[in-house]
Amino acid sequence: MENRVAVIGIIVENKESVEKLNALLHEYGEYIIGRMGIPYREKKINVISIAIDAPQDVISALSGKIGRLAGISAKTAYSNIITEMEKTL
Repeated sequence: MENRVAVIGIIVENKESVEKLNALLHEYGEYIIGRMGIPYREKKINVISIAIDAPQDVISALSGKIGRLAGISAKTAYSNIITEMEKTL
């Protein structure tokens, strides 16, 4: 299977959905390279970026699930580099 590196940009406008968002990120944690969250207090939103290295269908599934949460939007940018998934024993 082939992996891609991507960045998922997330805007959180509804704090009540944060618990569900964190549960999703925990579920996909094995693929997440890093996460950065910035609270924008003046606008009462949070901006989060997720760096991920995973098969494209996994990235798409996570981004889609995040985007379906109430008050949360997500967009994904993919790298053009495709690598073979590392095998674990």
